[in-house]
Amino acid sequence: MSEKINVVILAAGKGTRLKIDTAKPLCPAAGKTLVDFVIESLSACSKNLGIEIDYNLVVGHKKEELMKHVKGSFPNLKINYAVQKEQLGTGHAVKTFFDAFPAAWENKFTFVVCADTPLIKPETYTEIYREVNHSGADAVCVTFTTNDPYGYGRIEHGEPGFNIVEEKDATEAQKKINEVNSGLYIFKTEHIKNFIEKIDDKNKSGEFYLTDLFKVGYNVRSHVFRDAKEFLGVNNLIQLEEVESLILERKKHELMLNGIKIINSQSSYIEPSVTIAAETTIYPHVSLMGNTQIGKHVIIEPGAVIKDSKIEDGVTVKAYSYFEKAHVKANSDIGPFARLREGSVISEECKIGNFVETKKSVLHKGVKVSHLSYVGDAEIGQNTNIGCGFITCNYDGAQKHKTTIGKDSFIGSDCQMIAPINLGDRVYIGSGSTINKDVPDDAFAIARQRQTTKEGMAPKFIKKK
Repeated sequence: MSEKINVVILAAGKGTRLKIDTAKPLCPAAGKTLVDFVIESLSACSKNLGIEIDYNLVVGHKKEELMKHVKGSFPNLKINYAVQKEQLGTGHAVKTFFDAFPAAWENKFTFVVCADTPLIKPETYTEIYREVNHSGADAVCVTFTTNDPYGYGRIEHGEPGFNIVEEKDATEAQKKINEVNSGLYIFKTEHIKNFIEKIDDKNKSGEFYLTDLFKVGYNVRSHVFRDAKEFLGVNNLIQLEEVESLILERKKHELMLNGIKIINSQSSYIEPSVTIAAETTIYPHVSLMGNTQIGKHVIIEPGAVIKDSKIEDGVTVKAYSYFEKAHVKANSDIGPFARLREGSVISEECKIGNFVETKKSVLHKGVKVSHLSYVGDAEIGQNTNIGCGFITCNYDGAQKHKTTIGKDSFIGSDCQMIAPINLGDRVYIGSGSTINKDVPDDAFAIARQRQTTKEGMAPKFIKKK
């Protein structure tokens, strides 16, 4: 028998209590979906144990969407899919899996996990695997105690083993039991094989319960965990919000324990995928999302939003700036109210000021764009200064064109560059110019009409109330 572990993720349900069109396993939480967290945690468990896992999803409702998402999110994992055409209960779901993949009977152990429980840690999976492996039990059910057991299966102990009594089937005495089923199980696969055909649907739900694999008289164990929150599932949008809050809280606690100062941490949104180095300071109401990497000694002021971006050491991001797929190199100063769009590369010691927008542009070391400017499809050389109200006119109605400005240049306020255009090094452009011809190194260019002054004519234009 193989030492590999089957993982059967139950993901076929409709999630009708959510009252949304999205399949429950694909509900978004903290930048991912519920099922993403489950697969990632199991993958980490596999690495902890040094044992290969066979990943399997039992799908049904919106199976095409679910399969497409999982394949896209985990392209390097081989994942099998068993289709449960009718949702006849958890026992039926597991039987559907083994009917579809009979070779799985050869794997010694089988985890059964719900797709809507994203808070379960890799260490928890590892712990119950070691218990079933070392205790000699045929199965382990994770349980916890609660003062409000309504809706959970109650753990009714015997000797040996125990029964799991579902809410609908419980007597009044059984409903008072406060040790309850979490929905997370690990079995010796042989135990499932011996008893799965004996499960029936003679209960008030008319379903085949997987919990019937736990009985008084069976060689099964319950494993009580103190942290009930870890096993929260999602059945409605209130629970989804609670689960997401706990995911985010866990991430922020991890960061603060590793030297990141988060001021009023409850006000900030930091997804688990974000990495931040020590001695960085995050002010209130900051949102950090996706594949964002932040270096050390960075300051991120209130209201900043940073998505899928890289921020190197010593950068200051001033209030209410918005980054998306941008790269800011060391010791630059950005904002306030700056927008760095996809493809923006801001090199070392640059200054991007208030109400400046960049897109698909490379700004070399020491460039300053301080006020009210748009820099799109451009490359600007080292130590060049861009005045207020600068615009790269990069779009001709059909195509985008590039603006290139050399190093050590000075561009006066209220200038427009009609791309495609190339300006050399040490160029000086007079304020108010619209430049549509290339400018060579060391040249001065100005493109505006000569001023005309008409004495005594102002009263003709000044209107009075």
